[in-house]
Amino acid sequence: MVIVPVALPLAAACLYALFGWNRVTEWLGALSAGGLLAAAVLLARAGEGSGLWGLLRVDALSAYMLIVIGVVALLAMLASPGYLRAEAAAGHTGPRAARSYGIFTQCFVAAMATAVLAASLGMLWVAVEATTILTAFLVGYRRTRKATEAAWKYVVICSVGIALALLGLVIVHYAAVHAGLSSREGLDWVSLAGHAGGLDPGVTRIAVVLLVLGFGAKAGLAPLHAWLPDAHSQAPAPVSALMSGVLLSVAFYAILRVKVVSDVALGTGFCRMLLIVVALASLAVAAALLIGQRDFKRMLAYSSIEHMGLIALGAAIGNGLALGAVLLHILGHGLGKSVLFIGSGRIQQAAGSSSVDAVRGLGGRAPGLATAFGLGLLALLGLPPFSLFASELGIVRAGFAAGLGWAVAPALVLMLVIVAGVGRAAGRMLLGTAPPDGSGERSCGAGDGSGGRLRGAGVPLVVGLVACAVLGVTLGPLRPLLESAVTIATAGPPLSAMGGAR
Repeated sequence: MVIVPVALPLAAACLYALFGWNRVTEWLGALSAGGLLAAAVLLARAGEGSGLWGLLRVDALSAYMLIVIGVVALLAMLASPGYLRAEAAAGHTGPRAARSYGIFTQCFVAAMATAVLAASLGMLWVAVEATTILTAFLVGYRRTRKATEAAWKYVVICSVGIALALLGLVIVHYAAVHAGLSSREGLDWVSLAGHAGGLDPGVTRIAVVLLVLGFGAKAGLAPLHAWLPDAHSQAPAPVSALMSGVLLSVAFYAILRVKVVSDVALGTGFCRMLLIVVALASLAVAAALLIGQRDFKRMLAYSSIEHMGLIALGAAIGNGLALGAVLLHILGHGLGKSVLFIGSGRIQQAAGSSSVDAVRGLGGRAPGLATAFGLGLLALLGLPPFSLFASELGIVRAGFAAGLGWAVAPALVLMLVIVAGVGRAAGRMLLGTAPPDGSGERSCGAGDGSGGRLRGAGVPLVVGLVACAVLGVTLGPLRPLLESAVTIATAGPPLSAMGGAR
């Protein structure tokens, strides 16, 4: 059963390789994502288990992350057929490129599922490296100069990060073997966590720094964040939804696993301070770059840096409430960012540009699309009733309760700056006056007879927004799984309150 979430997308990739992308096979990705989500729910209900000769293992935390992958992948794959049809109509792609898109997206989803199911650091590292290789081809999908440059930048910076993580992996294995673990146990999550108290503190500190910086590069955290805005702005919109909505969180999942070992081996203070520095640096970078931003896809990419910084801050706080809020934030961010990137893809195809000025007055020309995009921005900025409000409130409350107000206070100030920057751009896009030359009207809905309808993007946009709003009101059946995941991620008390989410 554990192998199913990996096998389903790989099977879909094989079918795309055999039959290409056509009217029949274009929905294979959505079927595969739906199957992955169903398998994740069943694994969450079944509890712990392992498979593939012990290389894969599932617990509450990995099952929760599988659900996040399944949800975001389902939204992205539902939007993909319409997106590729529009790209083909505009002459930006053809059957061969569409086949490659189907193969690489499904392999990408399989690699992320493998990463969260990996039973060891080594398997996790291999899966994360595989996501880098696979998504590089997707970032350069359009084969333009900007897309190619973004793909190379992505590969170079993420390869540096992954190399740092590999060095950290080697060092932690060295420490584990010298603490009496076998070579196989030296990278196993359960064995490392169980024997972390015997690891050499000096060696472990070096390993933790390298692992946090290495996986942090893949998570879009400062200082190795520079790849993110270029890659996300050039990738196809559904791929950007996958990368921002869940790939960053999968990389941070690795940091959560490392933190468990670090807290036992070194105490909570070391990893806490490291994550606070990274979190505040990421928030500062996002705030500085979002002020006056004139490209809405890059704006969304910089916002991802902000949210990963918030997730890092919550992980640094480290108590049950904070980590519960972190996990809720991961799911809420995945839903909200998927909606926004899918919507931004429709807007970009409509206006022929990702410039804020090119889509001024969108609310009057495409009210349906503008409404969905505006609601997505409200969710992204953490306003109620969306789940990001509850998760951000939980992180702030947990920070002050843990005596870390000195770190939470500047984070709140930086978040206000970010709200101002995003709000300014959103106001110009949605409420501004349309360009006097009427540019973008044909495709934004005024001149094509659509009347602003969402067309193929409508279902994933509406489903994503509704799910994000529901999670802001109640956790429902997710609550027991979230509590179990928090127990695995921290030695502290379990989740007790989550602001608006009950």
